[in-house]
Amino acid sequence: MNAPLLNQEAKRILLWIVVAVALFAAILALAPVLTPFLFAFIFAYILNPGVDWLQRRRVPRAIGVTLMILLLTVVCVMLVLLLIAVLQREIPQVREQLPILLKKLNSVVSPRLAEFGVRVRFDFPGLRNMMSDRFAASPEDLLVVLLNYVKMSGSALIAVAGIVFIVPIVMFYLMMDWHMVMRRIEGVVPRRWVPKVRELTNETDALLSQYLRGQILVMVILAAIYSIGLTIAGFDIGVPVGVFTGLAVFIPYIGFGVGLVMAILAALLQFGNWYGLAAVAVVYGFGQFIESFYLTPRLVGERIGLHPLVVIFALLAFGQLFGFFGVLLALPTCAVLLVGARQLRRVYLASDLYRK
Repeated sequence: MNAPLLNQEAKRILLWIVVAVALFAAILALAPVLTPFLFAFIFAYILNPGVDWLQRRRVPRAIGVTLMILLLTVVCVMLVLLLIAVLQREIPQVREQLPILLKKLNSVVSPRLAEFGVRVRFDFPGLRNMMSDRFAASPEDLLVVLLNYVKMSGSALIAVAGIVFIVPIVMFYLMMDWHMVMRRIEGVVPRRWVPKVRELTNETDALLSQYLRGQILVMVILAAIYSIGLTIAGFDIGVPVGVFTGLAVFIPYIGFGVGLVMAILAALLQFGNWYGLAAVAVVYGFGQFIESFYLTPRLVGERIGLHPLVVIFALLAFGQLFGFFGVLLALPTCAVLLVGARQLRRVYLASDLYRK
């Protein structure tokens, strides 16, 4: 009697594996098309508690959904304007200070490197000519050059158009019918699995909610720290660079790295000496210390429990598989997988295999 049951169970497991592999392959093939829907689902998940909060205060759900989408739109527009402000400030400085900076690097750094047998010259004529051509125009002309320079493929164009136009529409319908959609998803789950699936879903929701809300608080506090620190140090563009760095830390390591490079570039262009670099080191070092030893442990919490090596591996693996969006989703996905791993561990510890 055991052999037929074992074979039947093995067939069922094999079927689920085949379905999972086919679904994963379909997601990879349709990634450009699915990207706006994925963004819409993530934003709807984040903003839906706000819609529910407004609805409990007798605000019609349609109005609450519209307000949440408008809030998200305002935030995105502010980020774009912030980036434009940084570019408008730094492009003229790059145009003016780059030749001087290259001469300083060539006169100071090159001799030091030559002592170790490394011969490098930083006043490359080609580099200077390229920079002069790129930054000689106004920011508006530069935008035209960039648009002509970047040849967008069909998939990239679909992704950008989808994010701009499709995401708000999908978000509206998702948040309007969020609870009905969740009930329908639960309705297709086999009845004997419903309690376990509901338990896993609640645990995952609690973990992701803590991660997202804690991360938002960390971003806001770091944006304030970097902005105030750079402004006190005398940076002309301290506020936009600091706010950008703080809000970009939701991309682990990469966001902070980009913000740090922007601050170093601003220091070299504005001050042209070691003071600017020292100021950046102090401000960003203090920010990293506060984030690592206080903000993240207290606001994000220990419940995620991901080792730094796991974080690095997840970022590299998801980035290789899904590109930039994979980096964004690496840690939340690992948090979800961690819930499954905890459940498997509980099952294993309760099994006869472990006890005997």
